[in-house]
Amino acid sequence: MKAVWLREFGGPEVLVPGEAPDPEPGPGQVVIQVAAIGIPFVETQVRSGSAPVPLPVPPIIPGNGVGGTVIAVGPEVDPALAGRRVVTSLGGSGGYAEKAVAEAAGLIPVPDGLDLNDAVALLADGRTALGLHRSAEPRPGEWVLVESAAGGVGTLLVQLALGAGAQVIATASSRRKLDLAAKLGAHVTLDYTEPGWDDEARRATGGAGVQVAYDGVGGEIGRTSFDLVSPGGRFLMFGAAGGSFTDVPSAEFFRRGVDLITGRRLLSSPPAMRELAADALAEAAAGRLSPVIGQTYPLARAAEAHAAIEARTALGKTLLIP
Repeated sequence: MKAVWLREFGGPEVLVPGEAPDPEPGPGQVVIQVAAIGIPFVETQVRSGSAPVPLPVPPIIPGNGVGGTVIAVGPEVDPALAGRRVVTSLGGSGGYAEKAVAEAAGLIPVPDGLDLNDAVALLADGRTALGLHRSAEPRPGEWVLVESAAGGVGTLLVQLALGAGAQVIATASSRRKLDLAAKLGAHVTLDYTEPGWDDEARRATGGAGVQVAYDGVGGEIGRTSFDLVSPGGRFLMFGAAGGSFTDVPSAEFFRRGVDLITGRRLLSSPPAMRELAADALAEAAAGRLSPVIGQTYPLARAAEAHAAIEARTALGKTLLIP
């Protein structure tokens, strides 16, 4: 089968198309004919060797989140799974390929009527956004700040906050991205690369600040977002796209009465993660949530996809299509 290999850490060019043996399912496993592969930002950091998470040992076929059709089942697996449309996580590797082996226990059925590309776009980003939203519980009239509002998670958070009746301040790094956030319904759009964006955000709220801030950037941007949270608000930290997580002393959270919610607190176990992903798919199937798939690339052009994400020119979710 065709696959993409990572044999050393480095720039996008280290993602090299090649061949790999067709996988065989072991006990409790299935083989999926992959229709789409999701690329979260953290995979570009893993590829470069700079991710703030444990790194794999090359050579590997990278890729974690995939969707497709079950084409083979191993021992101890219900034969009725064959032919089912599913999405799943693979444990961090094996996804950039035409076929993938997955644990049958980790499969999430794709609801009838939901496009497979949309399901894959929601697998990681949907569970993250829904988990954040349910933890923050934004209320009607509250101000909600969404960093990277044109990204895969950000576009979903904007939709969920608006659905709860909140007022949304969307931040991003270009006019094109802010236009997307505005199209989704954000009340205020601000470029967080421009000096004074936080002053504009504070003025928009009448000086009170925001009650909820979703921080997926980290670093100085995350710290500035934290400073915008009003006393008693909620600060939700789930990513470090800027290279490092937001560093705020715990004493400051306590002093201001701000509740800190982290990604680890949200995604505490594989069953919890699967439940959130399944709920996100159900919300999409019911028409209440819509992923933004900004661009797709053929599998062999995985390097180009990574380059676009790193250059921050990508909108919404980026998918590879075998």
